[in-house]
Amino acid sequence: MKELIEVIAKALVDYPEEVAVTEKESDRGVVLELRVAQSDMGKVIGKQGRIAKAIRSVVKAAASKEDRKVTVDIVQ
Repeated sequence: MKELIEVIAKALVDYPEEVAVTEKESDRGVVLELRVAQSDMGKVIGKQGRIAKAIRSVVKAAASKEDRKVTVDIVQ
């Protein structure tokens, strides 16, 4: 899942070298935190959060194939 988010995010941003994804275990499953450059934050979130929602949907679909619960958080 981590690699999937990295590939998607790097394709969207102007500074792909600043894309970082960290994976954490929690009580609600796996939490993947996506960090991008401050200037790229709008590109990853999109208008009214549409791109962020699409990223979460793709990751959720990929995780369901593996019977895993994965949450994507976009952090600064």
